[in-house]
Amino acid sequence: MNLSGGAAKLKITIGENDMVYQRPLYEAILFAAKKYKLSGATVVKGVLSYGAHSMNQSVKVFELSSDKPVIIELIDYPERLTDFADIARKLMDKAEAGGIIIIEDIEVLHYGAGK
Repeated sequence: MNLSGGAAKLKITIGENDMVYQRPLYEAILFAAKKYKLSGATVVKGVLSYGAHSMNQSVKVFELSSDKPVIIELIDYPERLTDFADIARKLMDKAEAGGIIIIEDIEVLHYGAGK
């Protein structure tokens, strides 16, 4: 796929311990994105977060919870990401997971595979 110019980033923040179909939710979302043939995705573990259920995710020595935040970023064209956001939301609903899904407009300056 040739991805350049105007594109979008879908960002999903969930908990590390969220599970769906006996696997981590972040993994299920990533594999769904691969199957949907989105241009790219990255999963990153966060350090500290708070949201709808207050501050409960931290990697500090005296942790408030062992459920760390996980951020999934997916890049593609806006219409494809809007469609995929519905798939991700359904997976989150199935997992009974809290979180947030946002879409941002971006400009792709370079997209390509290495050697």
